[in-house]
Amino acid sequence: MDIFGKLSVLTGAAKYDVACTSSGVDRAGAKGSLGNAVAGGICHSFSADGRCISLLKILMTNQCVYDCKYCANRISNDVPRATLDPEELAALTIAFYRRNYIEGLFLSSGVLKDPDYTMERMIRSLAILRAEHRFNGYVHAKAIPGASEALITRLGMLADRISVNIELPTERSLKLLAPDKDRESVIRPMGFIKERMAQARNELALFRNAPRFAPAGHSTQMIIGASPDSDYQIIRLAESLYDKFRLKRVFYSAYVPMGSHELLPVGQPPPLLREHRLYQSDWLLRFYGFKASEILDAEGQNLSLAVDPKCNWAINHLGSFPVEVNRADYEELLRVPGIGMISAKRIVAARRSANLTFEDLKKLGVVLKRAVYFITCSGKSMYGLALNEKSIYSNLVSGSRREALKASEAGAPYQLSYLDNDAAAIGGGAQFPELLALDDKASERAPSRFIETAHDIASDATQVSAQTQAPAQEDIQMSLTGQM
Repeated sequence: MDIFGKLSVLTGAAKYDVACTSSGVDRAGAKGSLGNAVAGGICHSFSADGRCISLLKILMTNQCVYDCKYCANRISNDVPRATLDPEELAALTIAFYRRNYIEGLFLSSGVLKDPDYTMERMIRSLAILRAEHRFNGYVHAKAIPGASEALITRLGMLADRISVNIELPTERSLKLLAPDKDRESVIRPMGFIKERMAQARNELALFRNAPRFAPAGHSTQMIIGASPDSDYQIIRLAESLYDKFRLKRVFYSAYVPMGSHELLPVGQPPPLLREHRLYQSDWLLRFYGFKASEILDAEGQNLSLAVDPKCNWAINHLGSFPVEVNRADYEELLRVPGIGMISAKRIVAARRSANLTFEDLKKLGVVLKRAVYFITCSGKSMYGLALNEKSIYSNLVSGSRREALKASEAGAPYQLSYLDNDAAAIGGGAQFPELLALDDKASERAPSRFIETAHDIASDATQVSAQTQAPAQEDIQMSLTGQM
């Protein structure tokens, strides 16, 4: 298989890994180096279901010795297989970067032979990028559960962010659907990464040029809908992971049906709205001071699809409302639907000079269509009505919200390949004609000049890869110690 064929297979196989996030690290361009990293985010384009596709998101290989029932790349699944050499992967990344298609790399892999062997190939690829090509851009790499701590250390020295996927919310589900994996092989690396990051921070405080270890932090991913686990179990696990391991993010990925195994749901669309509600709950945990036990409990174990978690909490705790915006403290304001962190800070600052009105709140960025039921200004509600739980719920779910709920339940999702040009699937994707399809029908769906561009990239990468010699040992050592 030529490098263009490998690119088609491996970018398509990588689309189920979630990486829609800001980079979390600032690094300016350096003389003699290629690229930089910006903390504000390197994500520019989004797929139809909301996932970010701005990185070159690719697998080292989609061959795998594991048989995880929910995974498209499981050993028992009959799909085209491909494996990139480290030199090919590095050359592809540079070829895409030079054409301004990407600003960074998201690298994952199936398990080839065993975790350590796979990690060594990933590390070799990143070492070539950093040491030989002097690539200074953002890199997010997925560590393979079960790999040695020494290899995780080397990976963290080369990547800006690393992650270890926890896959499923409970150990019982993991044993049923991924019998080759165990929870300990995921939890142990998370603990090690946390300790290694703390050690790197201490070293950096003493020595300015001390090597950095995963400066953008670490994250994990859970698959939603492949197992019967409840939202309550999911957000409790997320809360625990944030508290114990200081994760930057927990990602939630709606399960896309991959077959007809008896242990997996059949005939159901991916639960994309449920995934969205979990992200909203995650935001409440990280930034709004909520606990998992406040969002859900043992009696109500699943999030409402009709209203967002914050509205649902407020409706169920009407005794805490209405909140007087001219006197409530910052933490109280954060719990009001329609008031976010920025608008809450604006309210606290603005009311020092005068009492605020509803018109003032609108100018400060408060979403009044949600907040109006839960606040007063100078003791007065906006409509002068005492609304009950039922009427508030009915108003929040009316109109466009109800239509959006129906659409999300009935719609068939579409996950973009990295270079997709299907405008109908993207939803206005004509703005991004450079995004070419890399699936089996690419040549039928994409304009020929863009297919030629992708072929040119693959051709250039092949030439660079063929000319690439093994980098000198001192260059590899230099990249691993952060002296780039």
